[in-house]
Amino acid sequence: MAEDAQLHPSGDPLLAAKFAVPAVPPAFVARQRLLDRLAEGARGPLTVITGPAGAGKTTLAASWREADLAPGPVVWLTVESDDNAPGVFWAYVLGAFRYHRVPLPDGVGSPSSADNVDHSLIVRLAGALAQLPEPVVLVLDGLEHAGGHGIAAELDFVLAHAGPSLRLVLIGRVDPALPLHRYRAEARVCEIRGSELAFTPRETAQLLRCHGLTPSRESVGVLTERTQGWAAGLRLCALAMQRTEDAEHFAQSFAASQNAVSDYLTAEVLAAQPAATQDLLVRTSILAHVHPGLADALTGRDDGARILGGLVRDNAFVEPIGDTSWYRCHPLFAEVLRAHLRSRSPALAAPLHREAACWLGAHDRLTDAIEHAAAADDWPYAAGLLVDRLATGRLLTGPEGPRLERLFSSMPDGLPGTAPALAAAACALARGDAAAGRKHLAGARPGRDAAPEVLLTRALLGLLTGADTGTGSTAPRTPAPAGGGDGRTPPTEGWDPDRGTPDPDRATPDPDREVRALMDRVDRALLTRHPEIEALRRYGRGRALLAAGHGSEARKAFAAALAAAADEPTWTVRYHCLGALALSEAVDGLLREAEAHARDGLKAAEEHGIPLDRRTARCHLALAAVAADRGDLAGAGRYLAAARAHATAHDVPAAAEAAVLRSRLELAHGRATAALSALDDVPVSADGPARAGGEAAGRIAVARCSVHLARGDPAAALAALGEAPTGGPAVAVATAAARLAAGDAEPARRLLAGLPGGERVPPAVRVRAQLLEARSAAVEGDTARAVPLVAAAVRTARPHGLRAPFTEAGPWLRHLLARAPGLADAGAWLTGRSADTEKRSGRGTATRSGPEDAAAGAPLLVEQLSPRERDVLRCAAQTMSTDEIAAELFLSVNTVKTHLKSVYRKLSVSRRSEAVRRARDIGLL
Repeated sequence: MAEDAQLHPSGDPLLAAKFAVPAVPPAFVARQRLLDRLAEGARGPLTVITGPAGAGKTTLAASWREADLAPGPVVWLTVESDDNAPGVFWAYVLGAFRYHRVPLPDGVGSPSSADNVDHSLIVRLAGALAQLPEPVVLVLDGLEHAGGHGIAAELDFVLAHAGPSLRLVLIGRVDPALPLHRYRAEARVCEIRGSELAFTPRETAQLLRCHGLTPSRESVGVLTERTQGWAAGLRLCALAMQRTEDAEHFAQSFAASQNAVSDYLTAEVLAAQPAATQDLLVRTSILAHVHPGLADALTGRDDGARILGGLVRDNAFVEPIGDTSWYRCHPLFAEVLRAHLRSRSPALAAPLHREAACWLGAHDRLTDAIEHAAAADDWPYAAGLLVDRLATGRLLTGPEGPRLERLFSSMPDGLPGTAPALAAAACALARGDAAAGRKHLAGARPGRDAAPEVLLTRALLGLLTGADTGTGSTAPRTPAPAGGGDGRTPPTEGWDPDRGTPDPDRATPDPDREVRALMDRVDRALLTRHPEIEALRRYGRGRALLAAGHGSEARKAFAAALAAAADEPTWTVRYHCLGALALSEAVDGLLREAEAHARDGLKAAEEHGIPLDRRTARCHLALAAVAADRGDLAGAGRYLAAARAHATAHDVPAAAEAAVLRSRLELAHGRATAALSALDDVPVSADGPARAGGEAAGRIAVARCSVHLARGDPAAALAALGEAPTGGPAVAVATAAARLAAGDAEPARRLLAGLPGGERVPPAVRVRAQLLEARSAAVEGDTARAVPLVAAAVRTARPHGLRAPFTEAGPWLRHLLARAPGLADAGAWLTGRSADTEKRSGRGTATRSGPEDAAAGAPLLVEQLSPRERDVLRCAAQTMSTDEIAAELFLSVNTVKTHLKSVYRKLSVSRRSEAVRRARDIGLL
């Protein structure tokens, strides 16, 4: 246009390309939410669209104009860096109005100089705009290039005096120099920021489809997260995916997406920065988060705060983190910066990591400091930080534990020094491998003049792993029981309960006392910042007491640890305490408490996000034991299967309990050989002074004894007990059962009489002991003595819902219940019937006898079915007739009837349908 040539102050023609509205890309996604926001903003005087390069700012405004959503004609001007002189800028503004055919009065005039504009021109322009018959939208794209507060002040004047006729839309990477605070206070500005311009996953999927791609939901999520919804990055990735043979693999590959956009970021962002800014960006690329002080430490200058603040204002892919003093880079930009560091200064990375570790360590960002020390391959410094700052407990529990463990898992083996050995021991313990932890601790020998933090760390790890720290044993030694262990004379013959169960108050583990003494020597303020130390100490004390056979005292220690594990750094301790409590209670027959603690443990694992590799099988094992002891064999099998998801290789008590439960379930299904096999190959040998292996071996020996007794082989049962390395009430009662089965009633009675009274014998063992005494009396025909013993056993068992000892007792108990009127209430509870029903109909219809029974599942008094009886029962479950069962099993009809009658008697039913239903309830079918 000829008239435009006269508008440039230099006399040169204006560049018409600056007035053209940019074209909307062909694979364009019309994002209605943003179009609506822009339409809403254009109703007022000012709209500001800011965001980083490639955020889609210009495309949004161009698509809005193309969709004809503006309140009037749109005048577009793309401002460039050579338009920063006031005269040039306003010449282009006036030229844009003429180009887009929005007539202005001839009297407005034009700038006569490139360097300044007469204020009267600005006044005339504002007056001319105020007289327009309809609103006009002036879009200034790239206003940051205009620069200078003079132009901003003149724009503000025009906007204020043009009235409602002018709607100004400003697009740029930084905020314009207008007084935005005033516009915000007057509610006269609409701001569309980079966070709003970011693509959502749904919009990402639409963009990829516009490029002819059919992405999976996973690919869409990965790309959106990796680019953080950055429009240019997504578009570049989509174009690259079009050229690749495996688009899905491209979407999952960080390197591929980074390569697709690296040239853009290098040219548009990094290369546009001054040398000092580029240096800071490249040096701080080793960091996930950047602090101005840390940036200064890495650059050796003091301009970190100014440069980082400027990058944020320039929307240069750096953003502040909340209301803190920290910043972070866009992940793709950060990777471009790291690539520059690797290619241009590879030797600089290690010194930068070491400097970052020192700065972060001095500013109490311990985990970050250790991460950078590890990246610098400075493991002595990393391990020293962990130990000297008393942070080993953080590796074992709390949200930072998995990250610290992963870091130290890369530490080479055999590094000299106490700190690396302690760090390695803590890592092994975090994996549940106490044996490896003890081996590493053996190499950690600090001198007596070592810092108390070092001594405390070693003592605490010694308590938790069961290692001998050199100041005493980890657990009280139980004196060797009288008798041999050769398979002929079980180790509990002549068992002395006073010698076999030392006073736990006198037998408090030595490492626990050592830990407490060292805690008194550590700076109190430091100890206060690490509440996990006290929680771990109490948990370790509970483990040591449990390994020594002091179940009741151990549970008190675990309860104390729970009270100390009340906040985030101690969540893992809390979870493991609940698991240890639950399994200990389940083994001892405290079923209600065990179930509650196990369920609390499973809930805590989910609520606190305990990583799967840090979870224990103990909660599921406790629930399996509870179900088995209540007669719910199907439920026990389900919980036992769930426990297999958690490794027990390094958890000797859990591995032993899993084997015992598998054996019990196999035995309940009549598979004695499989029950014995389940007890083989359990890692019950204890290395070092810990007693956990001995206790586990005792549990295995008692379970193997039970299988042999069920097979009618008391000699093998006694031989199995000879493998138990420790004594205790459970082994004593099992020995008494084997002796009684072998006809040696007098030794059995002596063993049972030697049991301590009160709470020193757990309910599960006490009930079995009472039933053995009752059986001995019943065999001798002394019903008067047997009946109160059975009644006492029921009173002991009923509060806990403990039915397994009765179902495993054998036919003598059924016969006693049938002929002893005084046991009507006991029989009613054991069979799940009400006493009234028993009195009226003998058998009648099964009803629950109380709230505790309703919670216990289907209580049944079960005598072991023979394999042939189980075959008959399975056929009956298939609704076969007696003749059909006989033909199927090659038996006579009379033999089938005999087996059915035996099944009815053992299951306490009178009809075939009841037998099938109850067999299913208890897992026999």
